[in-house]
Amino acid sequence: MRIRVVAFASAAEVLGGRQLVVDQPEGTSVKELLDSLEKTVSGFGALRPRLAVAVDGHLANTDEVLTESAEVALLPPVSGGNDARSKMLTPNAIDVRDLLQDVSDPACGAQVLFVGRVRSDPGGPTVTRLHYEAYEPMASRALEGICRDLMTADSGLRMAVLHRLGEVPLGEASVAIVTAAPHRAAAYKANRIALERLKHEVPIWKLESFEDGSSAWREEEPLATGF
Repeated sequence: MRIRVVAFASAAEVLGGRQLVVDQPEGTSVKELLDSLEKTVSGFGALRPRLAVAVDGHLANTDEVLTESAEVALLPPVSGGNDARSKMLTPNAIDVRDLLQDVSDPACGAQVLFVGRVRSDPGGPTVTRLHYEAYEPMASRALEGICRDLMTADSGLRMAVLHRLGEVPLGEASVAIVTAAPHRAAAYKANRIALERLKHEVPIWKLESFEDGSSAWREEEPLATGF
C-alpha cells in the first residue's frame, strides 16, 4: 500500500523535501513505518527520538495500523513561540482591531490583548526575520480546541486567536490572543492559559534568519513523547 509522508521544519530537511510517498505492506504500523524510514533515510535515526507523529491529522501511537493512502506527518518539536474564529492562521499582517471587535460584548467589561512580536535576542546572533510554517489542518483544529475548552469552562468568556504564517519581519506581530470576560481576572487567566497551550499543542514551527545570512529552526516544545 502507498503511504504519503509529510514533514515539517527540520524533519523536511532530513527527508530532503516536504513530501515522500512510500510503499509499505498491508497492516504496517506507525512504528514499522518509522523503522523503514530509519533504514532508508540518512540522518533519520538522530531525528526520530524528537518526533511526534500524526496520522490523517491526529496524534498517533506507535502501534496504530496504517491504511492505504494514509497521510503520516512527521512533527519535530514546535517553536513555542470564539466564537472560535473559523480562520486562525493567516499569511497577512495581523490587525488587532479586528480581533478586539470579534470579542466585543456588552456583558464583557474586560478585554486582554496579547501580541507576540518578532524580536532579536540581545544575547545571541541578530535575528532579521522569522518564517513560520504549520501543519495547517491539525494546527487549526488545535487552536479551535483551545478556544472551545476555555469558553466551555467559563460561559462568560469570549476569545479570538490569530497566528501568522510565512515570513514575518523584525518588529511585526506573529500571534495575537484576545480574551474578553465580565471581570479582568478571568480574561487575564484565559489569555495566559491559551498562550501556554498554543506553545505546547499547536504544530507551528519558526525558522530564524540571522544578519550573517545563516538560518536555523527554533524547536523547543515536543508535541508528544518521542517514538
